[in-house]
Amino acid sequence: MKQGIHPENYRLVAFKDMSNDDVFITKSTAKTKETIEVDGTEYPLIKLEISRTSHPYYTGQTKLVDSAGRIDKFKNKYAKFKKK
Repeated sequence: MKQGIHPENYRLVAFKDMSNDDVFITKSTAKTKETIEVDGTEYPLIKLEISRTSHPYYTGQTKLVDSAGRIDKFKNKYAKFKKK
């Protein structure tokens, strides 16, 4: 393995699945300003929209997705970049 190309600042970070409030802790270099307390210890917090505990592939449950709402949300978000 090449020396000096991997980050040195790994630390424990809490990842929170916002769809079901599941929290898991792992090492990461991701930067965040938010924190969360888990079992009496404070960790940096990264919020996720979906994780292994809510993804249909891992849960075996299908979920109805409001695709029309997602498309409108996407169009609204990127309308400011539309060429005139």
